[in-house]
Amino acid sequence: MNPKPKRTIQIAQPVTGEDEWLAMRESIESGWLTHGPKVNAFERAFSERHDVKHSLACTSATTGLHLALTAIGIGPGDEVIVPAFTWVATANAVLYCGATVVLCDVDPRTYNIDIQDAVRRVTSRTKAIIPVHLFGLCADIPALRALLPAHIRIIEDAACAAGGSLGNTSAGALGDVGVFSFHPRKSITTGEGGMITTNDAGIAERCIMLRNHGASISEEQRHRGAKPYILPDFNLLGFNYRMTDLQGSVGIVQLNKLDRFIDERATWAAWYRKKLSHIKWLRHPEEPKSGRHAWQSYVTYVEPDIAPLVRNEIMQFLQDRGVSTRPGTHAVHMLGFYRERFGYDADDFPGARDCDINTMAIPLHNRMCEDDYNYVVDALLEIS
Repeated sequence: MNPKPKRTIQIAQPVTGEDEWLAMRESIESGWLTHGPKVNAFERAFSERHDVKHSLACTSATTGLHLALTAIGIGPGDEVIVPAFTWVATANAVLYCGATVVLCDVDPRTYNIDIQDAVRRVTSRTKAIIPVHLFGLCADIPALRALLPAHIRIIEDAACAAGGSLGNTSAGALGDVGVFSFHPRKSITTGEGGMITTNDAGIAERCIMLRNHGASISEEQRHRGAKPYILPDFNLLGFNYRMTDLQGSVGIVQLNKLDRFIDERATWAAWYRKKLSHIKWLRHPEEPKSGRHAWQSYVTYVEPDIAPLVRNEIMQFLQDRGVSTRPGTHAVHMLGFYRERFGYDADDFPGARDCDINTMAIPLHNRMCEDDYNYVVDALLEIS
């Protein structure tokens, strides 16, 4: 029987407190709970921070991807290229539109899209591609754009990349559309929630209508307008993907803390790299040559040929000592639904397969203290 661990360190914990509570209380007392002035203020602040013309809040990054794909006209008969190592929502959103998911491999060093493999999979039916800024490292969108036909839209899955950048360009401003997540495992959170970013006014206008049932004007515009009795027209088949003002009020507070949170995570990421550098079987995450890693998580790679244990055994060893870990994410083609529906084999995308089997996220979040980080390192050193 394993002894009780000295402490428990979660893989991720959001930092919320009195500031968020007071902001949400203000919305509660105002009586405006659904999408309204707080969401609008959050959108404006997000646009300013990420240097984009339009930011549009929604219920999650998943619904944000669905809105973005729908807004650019993706539907049956179209193909959308998606990296095979990503959270399943990236691929699912394509199927929601009735389009065809075309998986491509990833670079097992960056975990991001293998650009050459993606370009090889372009056909006459390819209408969009969704590179993922996995774990906060921006994919090389300019390099991808240079190799793609001009008509193919680029949707950034920036779920993990709030505050990140490639060179001087922020995540969410690199492609035609960007989509962010505010799930509690992200650096900033609204509980659930997402944000769409774009510099294209037409895409923004369609997303605004689509997230609100296809209505020609928002509820806030109608209720604050001179003629509130006039119902909006509905010219699109839309959805109810509106963020609430309760979430928007929290988002404003969290966004003000984003850069501090990332700076702190970057400091500890560098500390991990230094303290664990002599463990030869543990590969550390890549950092951008120019730009800023958003450090949603610290995802290592267990080198299977030289590690003393396989990845899952290492994870269990750490869990027994109170250190939570997770696989980086999953290989979509190895998941039951995609494997059975489309007949994929694990070896179809070897980079994604290897990342699925060997990646390991270790704790990195803004509730950790120095003793916690030392404890994680000491537990890993026990293995080596």
